[in-house]
Amino acid sequence: MKTIIDKIWEYIRSNPKKFFFRVAFALFILWIFFDDYGIMKRIRMETEHRALLEQQKVEQQKILDNELRIQHAHEPDSIEKAAREKYNFRKPGETLFIINAH
Repeated sequence: MKTIIDKIWEYIRSNPKKFFFRVAFALFILWIFFDDYGIMKRIRMETEHRALLEQQKVEQQKILDNELRIQHAHEPDSIEKAAREKYNFRKPGETLFIINAH
């Protein structure tokens, strides 16, 4: 073990500039990848951004569906449909099937 350390120390002593630049380069690469604004953080943020955009599309569709429901709220058929969907109402003689999508 001591010989390996001695060889490394001898290399450092014989080539100090080369060693310094290699260490500086390694630290620079680590800094680029793992800094607060590094590549890894950027990749995580891009992934989160894509997920948020998808969630935004889903929420926009829900808003559009609710706006359509509000526009047709005065119609008796839409009131009946809303009551059947939300409160599981049924007409006499009908069989009600409840399917949970969770």
